[in-house]
Amino acid sequence: LVFGKEFSDHWLRVNWNKSSGWDQPFITPYQKLQLDPSSLVFHYAIECFEGLKAYRDKNDKIRLFRPEQNMKRMNISAKRLCMPTFPEDAFLNAIKELLKLEKNWIPNQRGYSLYLRPTMIAVDPMLGVHNPEEVILFVIASPVGPYYPTGFKPVSLFASTTEVRAWPGGTGCYKIGGNYAPGILPALEAQQKGYQQILWLQEKKITEVGTMNLFCLWKNKKSELELITAPLDGQILPGVTRKSILELCQEWKEFKVSEATWDIDQLIQALDEGRVVEMFGAGTAAIVSPVNKIFYDGKDYIVPCQDNVAGLLTRRLMDTLLDIQYGDKPSPWSVVVD
Repeated sequence: LVFGKEFSDHWLRVNWNKSSGWDQPFITPYQKLQLDPSSLVFHYAIECFEGLKAYRDKNDKIRLFRPEQNMKRMNISAKRLCMPTFPEDAFLNAIKELLKLEKNWIPNQRGYSLYLRPTMIAVDPMLGVHNPEEVILFVIASPVGPYYPTGFKPVSLFASTTEVRAWPGGTGCYKIGGNYAPGILPALEAQQKGYQQILWLQEKKITEVGTMNLFCLWKNKKSELELITAPLDGQILPGVTRKSILELCQEWKEFKVSEATWDIDQLIQALDEGRVVEMFGAGTAAIVSPVNKIFYDGKDYIVPCQDNVAGLLTRRLMDTLLDIQYGDKPSPWSVVVD
């Protein structure tokens, strides 16, 4: 299965306009949108979106993973772009109705799922930057396979010293299209140099990797075993997988867990001193993605990666989160669609 290339038979749509508010959600056969060429979304990127997955468990039940977090985050993104917020429970219930209809599109093998893409776009047929007065909220669904179909494949990172993904006071913490398009060219240039992903820096501060949150398990300067990731300072996307990893590790109480500012110089020093245990990115698509190399300032630095596959914590987090997502491990994070 190629990610995002094939779509299920139906989609969910809700219309909104300033005078009458939200219409009732409706599900129709998948079809093309007809929009005026002057629609706001085409000119000023007034759109936001989410990404979550539906799973089928061993008892053939449909499950979602922490979907309320996606609903909450999407409303936060919509509000930032002056689009209307929506009733989260009602919209989630409508998504569940779509899933019931499209159940046969949900693969029943571990690692496979139905990817859901809720999207909100401003469609006023009028040029000029202004608050949206007409909006479409919709959900499309695409069956997807494992991010690593033949097992973990660690990625190499190119630490960019010229481009930034986000900046103080910007929109880095919102899931909006305008955050993604500018990252395509730097990512392509990194790939042309032989690296799979960009390590985004902001004045040497480590922020994210590609479109994922970044974690490092290391021994800090106090010789404490610590899992560190950048704090939610307005530049970091508050990932659902990120949140889940932090909460799991805090529950395990086996090492220090920190949301703290860290920079590339600290990381390079820790690599040179052999204090880094493992590194990985985290997001909905891959869950966790091991890192084995970083290029910075003209030099490659090797990141420990057991058997050049994945570190022990990376593997444990992958197994635990998959167990929860497919209902093999009881957890309130796994929501059954009745």
